[in-house]
Amino acid sequence: MPEGNHSSVTEFILTGFPGLHLKYHGLASAVLFLVYSLTLIGNGTVLFLFATDRSLHKPMYYIILNLSVCDLLFSTATLPKIISNYWFQSGTISFTACFVQMYFVHYLGTVNSYILFLMAFDRYLAICHPLRYSLVLKNSTICILSVTAWVVAKAGPLMIVIRAYPLPYCASNIINHCYCDHIGITMLACTDRAPYGFSAFVFAMVALVGPLAFIIFSYCCIIIAVLKIANVQGRLKSLSTCSTQLIIISLYYLPRCFVYLASNVGIRFNTDMRIVIIVLYSLCPPMINPLIYCLRGKDMRKSLLKQFNKRTVPQKAQVSAVCN
Repeated sequence: MPEGNHSSVTEFILTGFPGLHLKYHGLASAVLFLVYSLTLIGNGTVLFLFATDRSLHKPMYYIILNLSVCDLLFSTATLPKIISNYWFQSGTISFTACFVQMYFVHYLGTVNSYILFLMAFDRYLAICHPLRYSLVLKNSTICILSVTAWVVAKAGPLMIVIRAYPLPYCASNIINHCYCDHIGITMLACTDRAPYGFSAFVFAMVALVGPLAFIIFSYCCIIIAVLKIANVQGRLKSLSTCSTQLIIISLYYLPRCFVYLASNVGIRFNTDMRIVIIVLYSLCPPMINPLIYCLRGKDMRKSLLKQFNKRTVPQKAQVSAVCN
């Protein structure tokens, strides 16, 4: 069928986990709701600490702030619809809403990748060029780079949405996924997908592999620089300063690389397993990241304890006053 505005599909149906038995839908929605709640609380805490504690106004924490905002927006763009699917048996999503969700899924994923690139750049300068760090990465510089990442990331997702939206969708409207993404939608088009799949592939290479290449390069340089430090304690201290960032980067990239490599060496997953893996690497890091910031980041941990002590000390004072 020629391309054009010939779609007979007016809405899509998101299957979620196709093999999940009906009796487990309540449990699935409860788990997903818990994940979303923890994501909101964790990332909201990071935003609150940054807003109330000026000691966190450093380049590294500006980067973490951007990552928290991105994680909050990504979870909000995807999880409520998945939860309603299982909670209210509401798997349908309108034609336009599906493309809007697709845009935000790919846009926020791209922003996340660029922010991780900035995170690796920060650690690279701090360890490999410590004398230049304060000159190159000022708060104003990191703000400009962060805004640039959010703006530049718009181009690729907008392009693939604009190209996919006018395609004729006239057959099945069932998307075997928990949310709308480019592959899931364009597989349903009544036309040759190859030209659209290629442009999406190029976009993915630029958005994911480009930053990943620099991240690998930067951490190789970091390891070499750390090994040159004669003092063992100095080595450990240098490694500990980038361990938090390395954990966060690994949570984002390793599962994606595993899925990509597995598909290319002939390892095939059934639909449910594929969706579970995608959901895990998409929705778990936004929940886990704040815990890593607060437990591994010294300044963030101090700020959290300070806020906690502020609230417990007045309560103790009130109790003692009542007793007296």
